[in-house]
Amino acid sequence: MPMRAVSRLLPRRIGIRLRSAIAAALVVAVAAVLAGAALLATARGILLDNVSAAATDRANQVIAALRADDPAALTVAMSPPEPGRTLVQIVDASGRVIRSSPAFAADRPLSASRPGPGRSAWETRRLRNGRHGPFRVVAIGVATPSGPRTVLVAQSTETVDEATGAVVTALLVGMPALALVVGVATFFFVGRTLRPVEAMTHRAASITAANLGARLPVPDSGDEIAALAATMNTMLDRIEVASAAQRRFVADASHELRSPLATIHANADLLRAADLQESAERSVTRIHRESTRLARLVEDLLLLARVDDAALRLRREEVDLDDLVYAARERVAVERPGLRLAGEVVPVRVLGDADQLHRLLRNLVDNAMRHARDRITISLGRAGEQAEIVVGNDGPGIAAQDRERIFDRFVRLDDSRSRQDGGTGLGLSIAREITVLHDGTLTVEDLTDGAAFRLRLPSDGSVTG
Repeated sequence: MPMRAVSRLLPRRIGIRLRSAIAAALVVAVAAVLAGAALLATARGILLDNVSAAATDRANQVIAALRADDPAALTVAMSPPEPGRTLVQIVDASGRVIRSSPAFAADRPLSASRPGPGRSAWETRRLRNGRHGPFRVVAIGVATPSGPRTVLVAQSTETVDEATGAVVTALLVGMPALALVVGVATFFFVGRTLRPVEAMTHRAASITAANLGARLPVPDSGDEIAALAATMNTMLDRIEVASAAQRRFVADASHELRSPLATIHANADLLRAADLQESAERSVTRIHRESTRLARLVEDLLLLARVDDAALRLRREEVDLDDLVYAARERVAVERPGLRLAGEVVPVRVLGDADQLHRLLRNLVDNAMRHARDRITISLGRAGEQAEIVVGNDGPGIAAQDRERIFDRFVRLDDSRSRQDGGTGLGLSIAREITVLHDGTLTVEDLTDGAAFRLRLPSDGSVTG
């Protein structure tokens, strides 16, 4: 896997952590809202029940004093500890206020309710003279020696509002903090959970055909991620075995084909030297050409098999690239005399394998000649501390999405051209492999008319004269 693919995966891993953190925070926030609403409703209900119980108790005290006709007890019952929060009135049958608590000397009754003796009625209302919020008012009818009376007790719900307000404030402050803590904790722990996945991703990105023996690290957690790593390693085992078998087959087949191909080629040379009829001579020429092409294909397959097995060893010696470039230009002049040659050649020397560099340049030039219409460019120069070879043509360009794919094996973009005129699809792949073995780069660029391959190799800094 290319490293830029890994760079695309890492933001996704961060995205997984972020999405998990946001999801956890939202779930906690929703759960906290529902739990807070339930808590608020329950707490308010309990507090209102307490207010109603306090009002009922105060009313029962007043009723007991009335029935006992005890003025002293009535005075105590009519004087609650918190006069502003508890208001008491005694009203006769006509609605006239007979007696009020000291803090609430009003001539208007607290409520219009007049229940019969032994009955009660409730209401919640705001009182014009009450400074402590809404009041919970209970009206209880009672029969006294002086006639029927109604005891009215108003108990302030201000404490209920204060308590519920405090709960709401705590929820408004606590819920975001709780959601934030849960989100951060989830982000952290999911990151720790995915850390083995990140290690597996980096290792998987480094596994290529050249090091299929590498395996993914298996965490000691014994969880699903460890099972995934073990399964992937088992798959890599199968891939390595299959790849080795394929390479052995290609190498063995290439070796076995070389001898019969050499025999066919030699006999074709002998037949071409003989005095044959015109039709037979054409057939022999065709056999010679196809055997030559097949021999090159076998050599290419054998080279790739050696590259895959890391069995290709380069010679490190000084190579005059200008000699290779001049030889390539001469070959173009001989094989395609109708093409115009362009490009300057500056003497440059590198350390490398002359035979493999010659093969690399030949593949690039063959590709350029195959697509050129009127002009081919072969130039050699310097780009900083590197030697630079440009091989281009004025043929069709290469689409941006195909500029890496053309270096894959057996890729031929122009499927309409015949196999006689086209390549095998291995030339550019071999050129890229040789470039990598020389620590260089091979890229595709647009020309004003056509496309060009730009080869850059480390230079030893010396220039041939």
